[in-house]
Parts: sequence; C-alpha cells; structure tokens
Amino acid sequence: MKGCETWILDPASWADGTEPFTQAVGLGAKMGLVERVDVANLPPPQLRRANHFWRINATESAGYILVVSDQLPMCHITGGGNADLQPAVEAVLASPAFGSRWERLSHSVKGEMASTTFRNREEPALTIQISRPAMEGGRLDRVQLIATATFKTK
Repeated sequence: MKGCETWILDPASWADGTEPFTQAVGLGAKMGLVERVDVANLPPPQLRRANHFWRINATESAGYILVVSDQLPMCHITGGGNADLQPAVEAVLASPAFGSRWERLSHSVKGEMASTTFRNREEPALTIQISRPAMEGGRLDRVQLIATATFKTK
C-alpha cells in the first residue's frame, strides 16, 4: 500500500528514476522491477498506459505485483501464490497505521470475495478499492488480492 501512496502522492520519488521510489517504499531486496507481468496482474484496460511493474515477495512462492503509470495517477496491486494472503491483507486493513491514513467508504461481500473502498485522509481525491477473499483458508488457485487506487483530477 505504501508503494501506491508514494507513487501517486509523491511523484518526486520517481521523477528522476525508480531507485528513489524503491528506497522510499522500504522493502529492500523483496521488491524488484520487472519488465512484464501476466495478464491477470494488469490493471483495467483504461489504466494500461506507461506502466511499470514490481514484484514484491511475501514468501518464496507467494507475493504481490505492483503496477503503476508515469502518465496516469493510478496504481494496481495483485497478490497470490501458494500461501494464504488473506490474513495478512486483513491485518494491514485493521492496523492503526492504515486506519490513520485511509477512511472506509463502503464494504460488500459477494460470494467468497469481499470488496472495500477507502479514501485517503490526507488527499481525499485518492481512493482505493481492495478486493480479497472474505475468509481465510480459501482457494489458492486465484488472485487473492486486487487493489486499484486512482486519483481523481478535476
């Protein structure tokens, strides 16, 4: 999540190259720039412009993909692998640090998936929708996290 906030709210962190951005996110060697990602990790078609991709390792065989654009104020995160990421996602969403930065706007559950929309407290034009399994212990053969943040310009 910090990657999304940093990319969108602090363009100076990447204006002269991606290394300062990577350092600002603070994940060290767990975060690496990659040339391309699977189609399942791409944002919606309207956000597929001037994209950059990072792989973020959670475990050796599970992790996240962060997709950003240097032309659109957006970021997109997907997560999956052979580990159940649902408890970690819920822990982040319930954390005081997340709650101090994000205000919950809506929440819904459809089938096995939960979706919640948040608005950034510092910059209300920034919203993020986070979809993930509603319960831990679910299927691991699907994307376990989809989060899309956009900044609405006037």
